[in-house]
Amino acid sequence: MTQNPPNILFLQTDQLSPFVLRAYGDTICQSPAIDRLAANGLVFENAYCNFPLCAPSRFSMASGQLASRIGAFDNAAEFPASIPTYAHYLRALGYQTCLSGKMHFVGPDQLHGFEKRLTSDIYPADFEWTANWEATEFGGATDIRMLTNSGPCARSVQIDYDEEVAHRAIGELYALARTSDKRPFFLQVSFTHPHDPYLCTPDMWDRYDDASIPMPHTGRIRDEDNDAHSLRLLRQHGLAEAEISEEIIRRARRAYYGSVSYIDDKIAQVLAALQACGFDDNTIVVFCSDHGEMLGERGLWLKKNFFEQSLRVPLIVFDPRRPQSGRVSHLCSLVDLLPTFLSFASEGKWSDPVDPLDGIDLNGLRGHDGEPGSQRVYAELLSEGVPAPTFMIRERQYKFVANGVDPDLLFDLDADPHEIHNRANDPDLASLRDGFRRDVAIKWNRDALTTQILQSQKRRLFIRNAMKSGVQAVWDFDPDGVSDGNWFRAQSNYNDWAFEYLPVKGEPDGVGRL
Repeated sequence: MTQNPPNILFLQTDQLSPFVLRAYGDTICQSPAIDRLAANGLVFENAYCNFPLCAPSRFSMASGQLASRIGAFDNAAEFPASIPTYAHYLRALGYQTCLSGKMHFVGPDQLHGFEKRLTSDIYPADFEWTANWEATEFGGATDIRMLTNSGPCARSVQIDYDEEVAHRAIGELYALARTSDKRPFFLQVSFTHPHDPYLCTPDMWDRYDDASIPMPHTGRIRDEDNDAHSLRLLRQHGLAEAEISEEIIRRARRAYYGSVSYIDDKIAQVLAALQACGFDDNTIVVFCSDHGEMLGERGLWLKKNFFEQSLRVPLIVFDPRRPQSGRVSHLCSLVDLLPTFLSFASEGKWSDPVDPLDGIDLNGLRGHDGEPGSQRVYAELLSEGVPAPTFMIRERQYKFVANGVDPDLLFDLDADPHEIHNRANDPDLASLRDGFRRDVAIKWNRDALTTQILQSQKRRLFIRNAMKSGVQAVWDFDPDGVSDGNWFRAQSNYNDWAFEYLPVKGEPDGVGRL
């Protein structure tokens, strides 16, 4: 007989597209640990992030609230200590809470409800990456080297990081098995792979030696047919005028597949430790990513747009207490995780939250494998690369995108799953479009939000520059009290840091060696 309430193991990846996983229809990727979770658990087929960028997505997910409501405007927006997270709520329900890995917390609070944090973060906790809508370009964007330097590597900083994340998480599981503290645990293990650069170790590269790595379904869209936001992204990443060969695309995608296999191995190690400690019978395992990855679709890479490859995420839930394999087609998003965790912890009896939540308890969707349902999904882009706050509403098969500056986008995903035909000006869908426009105006006050974002940017840019004088305060979390200097702390250009990998003998050297 198992104890109650259950432990919760939350496994998170970074920039993982569901479309490369077998659970979502791919036939090439080798990810047996994730495949087993999917085969024995619930696969949410239409799960979305609420902001296709790392920090805002994670802050929104942790708080159960849309980013605009908590000031999570970009990758350098402070996550206020006064916003309750699922870690706070679970502690209130009697859980011990622990984090190993990336959360991209910004600000002096680097715990946000976690009792223990086992690793530092890979990215800076200060305001270095503050977006600036008044700038003519965004100098911190990943550049074309993400493609030209892709392939196998002997070692990278990101590999160093995920090795430590897995190592410390496994050590914590064994410590939990030995401790006299019998509270249930919530352990979040958050990896940085398969986030770009598109690099993987030689053994993972070799797994796909004879594989027919699929190419993007939709190639680069002609400028005259492209949407305004995609054109901005192409310029931002140095791709607007670039000639990207099929060989370069295939090489980058192969390295990405290798990175997925690498992180699958890390997940397998954590799950093996869970079983060795005897926790597997009473631990719910939740697996997801913070956002997706374009992987060359439409000529775009990375994220920061509302196309399916960027916005969709894998979401799998395995509950050993009531095994139920299956698929859920209802629309859902990462803000649903907080109420779902609390439902797990309390058998659905948790009290009203401190703040109104934007998510629902996903346990209510068990057994729903038909139509996507009536629930809506909302997403936002408020960071660099947009001319104004930009919003997305997905309802049934329709996706609507608007910001009041660019032309609206409206797609029928049933008829047009690759989002080629913008039907915002289709007279047959005019009433639907107008209804979406009204809904955007009701849900978001665009003018007020614009004022808030610009003021936030102004404050943070001033503080960032002021703190460069004299002795700078350090907000980064170092579990051992001393920084080892491995992780990115704005001590150099991000692209130079990311590509200082140890090359494989016989392969191009790239930027440099570790």
